[in-house]
Amino acid sequence: MKKSDRIDKADSSGSDNDTASPVVTRGRYARSSATPKKTRRRKRSAEEAREESIAAARSLLLEGGPGAVTVSNVGKRVGMSHGNVLHHFGSAAGLQASLMGAMVDDLADALESAVVQIRDDPNAQRSVIEQVFEAFDTGGAGQLAAWIVLARDFEHLEPIRNAVQSLVKAFAEKIPEPEAEERVKGVVLTIAIAAFGDAVIGPHLREMLDLQDDEMRKLTTHMLPFLIAMPR
Repeated sequence: MKKSDRIDKADSSGSDNDTASPVVTRGRYARSSATPKKTRRRKRSAEEAREESIAAARSLLLEGGPGAVTVSNVGKRVGMSHGNVLHHFGSAAGLQASLMGAMVDDLADALESAVVQIRDDPNAQRSVIEQVFEAFDTGGAGQLAAWIVLARDFEHLEPIRNAVQSLVKAFAEKIPEPEAEERVKGVVLTIAIAAFGDAVIGPHLREMLDLQDDEMRKLTTHMLPFLIAMPR
């Protein structure tokens, strides 16, 4: 190798010159000199930071399951450092608990909305079933319920209790028969379990059986009158 070649090679390395322009190597092992884009960080209030972090955590849960809900992943999604996320939630468990609480509140709101619809519209059975199925599916309640069960964090389900009981009463008001409330409890149980199963394993089973996406919703709607009329 000529001396001039060695000098040129040393100069191109830029190891001793911090201000040198980045060199783009050509050939098989070429690498881009561009700096990777990072999510831009910005100032936000504590409330905004918590809300955005919980929204990001919800998206991560729906996209990748409970294992995807980490402090690091949430920080990357919202443009916050690991330490800042911990500052607002205390720990990874605190972040996950906040997510569970927010999603449980959303499920309770969806059930309360179903109660209002039943009381306002005597023929609202199909739309109520749609609301419950949507809450478990796109609302993420199915993934949430599976996570709570696996984590044994059953206390997070407590806020749903009043909403479920209100749903039973609203249904029972539409059935002018003795022991209507006891019958409706079985109906609500059936709808909830069907919606949960459809959200968690339904897509895979429907694909195996070559069924439409709304198959379980239609079946539940058709079964509803028989479940209400069925003697106990």
